[in-house]
Amino acid sequence: MEQIRNLVGMGDMQKSWWDALYSRCCDIIEHPDDYIDSCRGKILATMFFEPSTRTSFSFQSAVLRLGGSTFGFSDPLGTSVSKGETFADTARIVGAYADTIFIRSPLEGTAAAAALYSDVPIINAGDGGHFHPTQTLADLTTIAQERGGIGDIRVGLCGDLKYGRTVHSMVEAMALFPGVSFYLISPRELRMPDYVLAQMRTHGQEFIETESFVESIPELDILYMTRIQRERFHSSAEYRRLKGVYILTKDLLKDAKPDMLILHPLPRYGEIDPEVDSDPRAVYFEQARYGMFIRMALLLEFLHLPRMAPAPLMGDSTEAKCQNPACITQTEPYLKQTVSPGGPARCRYCDKEL
Repeated sequence: MEQIRNLVGMGDMQKSWWDALYSRCCDIIEHPDDYIDSCRGKILATMFFEPSTRTSFSFQSAVLRLGGSTFGFSDPLGTSVSKGETFADTARIVGAYADTIFIRSPLEGTAAAAALYSDVPIINAGDGGHFHPTQTLADLTTIAQERGGIGDIRVGLCGDLKYGRTVHSMVEAMALFPGVSFYLISPRELRMPDYVLAQMRTHGQEFIETESFVESIPELDILYMTRIQRERFHSSAEYRRLKGVYILTKDLLKDAKPDMLILHPLPRYGEIDPEVDSDPRAVYFEQARYGMFIRMALLLEFLHLPRMAPAPLMGDSTEAKCQNPACITQTEPYLKQTVSPGGPARCRYCDKEL
């Protein structure tokens, strides 16, 4: 398998790497007993700076099924970070005890920052409203398993596209597959961020931005629902106004393709009526189980990688500061920025324009 050192965003993934990873995942699904002791003696560290159930349990079950072990924290108030330790030092220390680290944080760019200081691989388990690459691995696995392959499909991304890190990673990953076009379904206030749209244009991905849920459904091969994320809003009034804007019901599915797949990264908060659960096109609970298997395949690679000093920053140094209030650089000001020649200068951590 082509080697990837860290999984910070889906831009780290190449098609050949995905093909090998998915092939291993399929073998794990078919022959799970062959992998029971494959990571015995290996340790996964979990650094959760915001709550998680599905992602945390999925990774823990994945490493335990491989014969490895795990430790970590789910409340930063019980760590030295709360005493003023820098995030860089925390990443170094945790990496001294583990073979791989996976990190979830409300701050965008956290995993990218950790990769600058850690001697062991870093896996991004979600950084604010930025990216969530391992959820996308679960999504790709679900599509491949349920459809027999990925490509030549119309994907509807519906709901919170502004803060929805799962849909940002999905778009980035789909650039590797032929004939994938998008319907970006959201209210104007929650439209896809400019940096994601710029990436889509760069990769030649076709997309339509629309607020019409009902008119889009008959066109779709994949409907990817997302929740309106209360924790990302600065205004509770704005959240209440938008939270029920799209609700998938059985009636709306009457005009959908008979083989359309309905995905959701979960948890859901009313955007999918429970009556939809019995529809054979609804695969979001299977999606969660596929996520465990693809994370097993990922850990099987990462937990066995040797320790290695992190690579130096590439690009021209700049004194420009990121103005995104949700960026890791706001709390860790020692983090350096670099820019690549050509195009607008973007924060190397959160991708917002500098």
